[in-house]
Amino acid sequence: MTEAGGTGDRAAAVIAALRFDKDGLLPAVAQQHDTGEVLMLAWMNREAVTRTLDTGHVHYWSRARNALWRKGERSGQEQRLVELRVDCDGDTLLLRVEQTGVACHTGQRSCFFRAAHDGALVTIAEPLMSPGELYGESGH
Repeated sequence: MTEAGGTGDRAAAVIAALRFDKDGLLPAVAQQHDTGEVLMLAWMNREAVTRTLDTGHVHYWSRARNALWRKGERSGQEQRLVELRVDCDGDTLLLRVEQTGVACHTGQRSCFFRAAHDGALVTIAEPLMSPGELYGESGH
């Protein structure tokens, strides 16, 4: 891997194949590499993709905060990149990751912990920890 922050040839070739939206973003689905469990969906810009490839630690773009962030930088619940895949149109990423702990800011293993059953939205998995445990008393 290249030094963090520097664009290596490998990252540049991947970036060239991507089709970012009008805001410079594309969706990225994080999946546990060994089980196939879908953990979360987030957004990446060019810098997030580059830093992820350069460091092996997954970075995302927060639309709410308008800022780059490394998964787990506050909570310790990190994602290590195992493989980055690009869909056929080049406009969506699949990140096969090694997730440390929970992926969701709610304390759930996966952000997809609710399902539609018989016309109602039901919780299908209980949280493994509270947001307070992840981020301190103030939440995320």
